[in-house]
Amino acid sequence: MHWCLNAVTEPREYPAAVLIRALEPIAGLETMRVRRGKEPLCSGPARLCEALGVTGALNGVSLQRGVLRIVEGSSPRRAEIMTGPRIGIRQAADWPLRFYVKDSPWISR
Repeated sequence: MHWCLNAVTEPREYPAAVLIRALEPIAGLETMRVRRGKEPLCSGPARLCEALGVTGALNGVSLQRGVLRIVEGSSPRRAEIMTGPRIGIRQAADWPLRFYVKDSPWISR
């Protein structure tokens, strides 16, 4: 059983969230390596959660004020933002709802 990290993007009772499939680790690398035990650290939903220590205990916590936070960083140029088909689903798999930074070595494949 693996955990996935979803960021809810709309008010309660409105079904809207973003599955975070990968990230570029910029801090806490040693802790992530201990948790994962191998590379890649954060490429893929289950690997990302293992590296960050995400479990069911974090279900429903704020990603603005909790122990795990999403903070504003530098933004890629619009031309670097790519879209593609979703992964690991059958229905509407061809919808371009997968967003990633072009040529990033950190995206899940």
